[in-house]
Amino acid sequence: MPAMPSGTLACPDAEPRHRLAAQLSTMIPGAATVYACLNDPEREWPHPHATATDAAGGTIALNRTASRTAARWMMRVWPELDWNRPRILDLATATLTATELAPFRRGR
Repeated sequence: MPAMPSGTLACPDAEPRHRLAAQLSTMIPGAATVYACLNDPEREWPHPHATATDAAGGTIALNRTASRTAARWMMRVWPELDWNRPRILDLATATLTATELAPFRRGR
């Protein structure tokens, strides 16, 4: 959440995962879920990568900066997880789950 002029967070009582969900909802309008992992399909080496979907399951186009930023933010909130495995963040509930889905296929 944005900080107020005093430097305190706008909603200091919220857990980091709830603040992250609110920030991602603002950054990616219409997103219901965000998938993130270290396997950018356009790179051969690990790079943070995220994709977003709307409530109907349709993909929301993210530019490279938004994709990396969303993935990095998620990785900072849960640094203890293995990010080689894709994770799904539900923005409505701020819950993170591992997935076997492969939205990050390499085209090489």
